[in-house]
Amino acid sequence: MKRGSNQIKKVVIYRANFELEEPFRTSLAEISAANNIVIRIHLENGLYGTGEARPNPVVTGETQSSAFAAGKDKLHMLTGKSAYDIEGRMNDLDKVLTKNSALKSAVDIALYDLLGKISDMPLYQVLGGEKRPIWTDNTVSLYSAEEMAQKALIYMEQGFRALKVKLGDSPERDIERIKEIRRAIGHEIPIRIDANQGWSFKDALKVLKTIEGMNIEYCEQPLVHWDLENMRELRYRVAIPIMADETLFSPQDAFRLATMKCCDYFNIKLTQSGGIHKALMINAIGQGAGIPCMAGCMTESRLALGATAHLVSARPNIRFCDLDGHISMKTDPVIGGVKYAGGDMELPDAPGHGADFEPDFLESCEFAIIE
Repeated sequence: MKRGSNQIKKVVIYRANFELEEPFRTSLAEISAANNIVIRIHLENGLYGTGEARPNPVVTGETQSSAFAAGKDKLHMLTGKSAYDIEGRMNDLDKVLTKNSALKSAVDIALYDLLGKISDMPLYQVLGGEKRPIWTDNTVSLYSAEEMAQKALIYMEQGFRALKVKLGDSPERDIERIKEIRRAIGHEIPIRIDANQGWSFKDALKVLKTIEGMNIEYCEQPLVHWDLENMRELRYRVAIPIMADETLFSPQDAFRLATMKCCDYFNIKLTQSGGIHKALMINAIGQGAGIPCMAGCMTESRLALGATAHLVSARPNIRFCDLDGHISMKTDPVIGGVKYAGGDMELPDAPGHGADFEPDFLESCEFAIIE
């Protein structure tokens, strides 16, 4: 391993596109490809770290094009500065670029990858944790009840221990979707539902009251992200635990949700928090308030998912994983990284997050060098 200068020499930003096997639908949008951003940060001594995130316009307000343009315009401010000082580098970006959490997450992951390589330690050790068994659910996309039931049965037979089910377009259809899935898979395996802000308060109350006895582990973001008062009211009126998702981007959001007692769980997504640095703060607030967390994802490759898995391994308060974003991709250009087997995830012990992209894949991507 090369040691020496920890100064950032250059940053390379890539537009990385991943085709999906079939369209992925939620109540917010439908996608047929994941149009992601990859960041590679190079040091003077030759080491580099790699990060990735998916800009999601209906959630983070970014597109791949806007994140790429913002990166080309602003990431020069990282060069010549210490890669060790992750808080300093992320504060630098926060001062000149509001929001843009996906771009910042890709930068943050690259910096943590570098820190692991410099330290010659896997990321879970860099974060002060140990390797522990973790597993993810798999997500059933929003289709007809019959199609969703078929997918749920396939995923259960593949060995996934829990299923995440997308809902949020109609109370009647959503209730029928859960009933049909239960007829197909039985009642033992837990179902985690996600409305992606798709319900009104009245609709959410109707659906959740109807399916309370169907082994529903929790419900993610039933209401629009700004409706915290009704989110709290809903939590007190239904038995199914409520998880905050699109309403949770920052430590300040976490503090507000905890203070108002709006939810039972936090969903921490690196693409929403701006990376590991602030995800650690969100988890600490959750832990202090007695709120367990889940680690979620957008549609990212095993590189970004693996970085999140290291965070999960290092923080036992993160009890659930929804790290299945790569499963629907047609290709897997990631070298090394986390391995999947029926939902079980095995972390690598290589320095950093332990993953990289195949050179041919990155060479095929549009990129810009910032020095």
